[in-house]
Amino acid sequence: MAATPPSPQKVRFDYNLDKTIYDAFVKNCSRKGFAPQIVVEKLMKKFNETGQL
Repeated sequence: MAATPPSPQKVRFDYNLDKTIYDAFVKNCSRKGFAPQIVVEKLMKKFNETGQL
């Protein structure tokens, strides 16, 4: 019987943001067809790899 790899763990992301900036970000993500959490994850990954956005 083969073992299945564990699924990726998720972390709760809780920060205080300006509501108008957050609303504009979510609206623009939905217009482009992106999920906001995916955009944030990719930006974090890029920052961790290169040290810049």
